[in-house]
Amino acid sequence: MKLKLTLAALAALATTALAPVAAQAQPALEEIKVSYQPALYWALPFFVATEKNWWAEVGLKPVFSTFPAGVPQIAAVASKSWDVGGTGSVPAVLGHVRFGIKTIGLTNDESAGNALLVRKEVADKIAKDPGSIKGQTILLTSNSTGDYAVQSCLKKWGIAKSDVIIKNMGQAEIISAVSSNNADLAGLWAPNIYTLEEKAGAKVLCSGKEGGAVVPGALIARGEYAEQNPQNVAKFLAVYLRAWSWMNANKPAAIEMMKKFYAQGGVSISEASMNKEFDTRPTFALARQLAAMDRAKGTSDMDGWFDQIATFMRGTGALQTLPAANEYITDAYMKRVQADAKLRDFANNTK
Repeated sequence: MKLKLTLAALAALATTALAPVAAQAQPALEEIKVSYQPALYWALPFFVATEKNWWAEVGLKPVFSTFPAGVPQIAAVASKSWDVGGTGSVPAVLGHVRFGIKTIGLTNDESAGNALLVRKEVADKIAKDPGSIKGQTILLTSNSTGDYAVQSCLKKWGIAKSDVIIKNMGQAEIISAVSSNNADLAGLWAPNIYTLEEKAGAKVLCSGKEGGAVVPGALIARGEYAEQNPQNVAKFLAVYLRAWSWMNANKPAAIEMMKKFYAQGGVSISEASMNKEFDTRPTFALARQLAAMDRAKGTSDMDGWFDQIATFMRGTGALQTLPAANEYITDAYMKRVQADAKLRDFANNTK
């Protein structure tokens, strides 16, 4: 009996002694507040990373906040309600000017995913003579990538902004107006484009890509947070890139996740349109991110894209002066991912 008691006591002591070691092996996750817009292609990596529990693998615990568009998302940073996230390039520039937000990477090339659509009943007529839209009303979400794409298309046709009537509306309102035949022309971004095509038969008259505009999506960080937590920002980037690496290598499984993610955001589109998202909107792995941000020749490709967007915004009155791209676009955090072997391998992992 004494032997049994001794063994039991030793076992209890061993368990007690090992408990702190086990606790040390599993450090507490660091909270990071992530903002995005739901049911969008570039936001899918946040959902995938959560489903795969990749945040915890780098020691992060995400707390998500969502917004219907970029402008309210950017405004929310004033209350420090988020630390990092993704948004359109137009609100990213606006965010820098108003709140010191940093652009730390690219979500995707959404040049083909922002477009001017026309109601099906008048599609053929306007397609044959784009100049006929002079004097007509275009519904769009102001200071958005959709707005930028529409303006690029007007410029392509030699139509001034003053030649048309611009009406600012939310994306859901625009879809409703065109579907009920209360509007002919609309500026939308995907997947809202596909919703209007499939439910109302609307046609894409001109995409940003066709209008000659490069429309990048932006990964962003609150300036103060990034300065104080550079490693967490690098971890955030690694998680985001890991999700794209996996999705591009496992497209059928990624499409299934996209269905769930879009459904959560109230978006219902066909699988064909989901495939179109992947096929028409290039993404940027770690090496491509660094290449796009490389300033070895003075300015980077990314600088040029955002300079064009800033010029557009000055034309709309959203900006009074043009901010220098190197004031808010930084590759410092992407370079941290590249320099850290564990984060680099994690970001490039396709499994």
